[in-house]
Amino acid sequence: VGARGTLRQVAILGALQRAGAMKICTTVDAIEAVLAEPTGPMAAVMHIEGAEAIAKDLDMLHVLFAAGLRSVGPVWSRNNIFAEGVPFRFPGGPDIGSGLSDAGKRLVVECNQLGVVIDLSHLNEAGFNDVARLSDAPLIATHSNAHALCNTPRNLTERQLAVVRDSGGVVGLNFAAGFLRADGQMATDFGLDVMLRHLDHMIEHLGEDGVAIGSDFDGATVSDAITDCTGLPVLRSAMVAHGYDAALMEKLCHGNWMRVLRATWKDG
Repeated sequence: VGARGTLRQVAILGALQRAGAMKICTTVDAIEAVLAEPTGPMAAVMHIEGAEAIAKDLDMLHVLFAAGLRSVGPVWSRNNIFAEGVPFRFPGGPDIGSGLSDAGKRLVVECNQLGVVIDLSHLNEAGFNDVARLSDAPLIATHSNAHALCNTPRNLTERQLAVVRDSGGVVGLNFAAGFLRADGQMATDFGLDVMLRHLDHMIEHLGEDGVAIGSDFDGATVSDAITDCTGLPVLRSAMVAHGYDAALMEKLCHGNWMRVLRATWKDG
């Protein structure tokens, strides 16, 4: 999506806020205040996936930041002026292509200075490595799974999980079938046990502070047991039945996101 499309979506988000449906949050305190009012609006963090709206001069980054942008994925699955994305193919690994361009490196540095999350999901391995080298913030992949369990380029290798862990970062569980199933199929006939295996694996490699719920409902094919966001309580119940205690559930569903956002956003 280019600049025109992105600005249109920002306008829609602003209209939803004016209508009282959601609150654009730029601080963790603001998110927690919204969560404390269960009958109020939803908390929203403005994010763009694929930074095509931003030119090399990065002026649009500052415009979007002023509008509330606090999270940027440099690429989707396709390449752009900043980096190379990984394709939707199976099987395969993320070691595909070169790393960040010079513009991509400037984007990372500028996001660090502003306090904007850099989302590693969709980046290839070389781009991941460049962000890890350049960034002074916790590394975050908002919706990625374990490559050891599903051999797709969209998932993170055990080395990558270790790098995220050592940065104090977080990986959010992706609900998309093709990034969960061992056969890589985008088919919905799989149980929540598949999702739990990925959570267990990532907790083993990242620790309890390094894993969160990531979802990916926008266009993704998810398990019949969940279908859409109304199925989240079903997943939560399965996690509890699987043995996750109350303290771990709070970290996975809420606390770990709040921790990394507070460590990244300059205004808290």
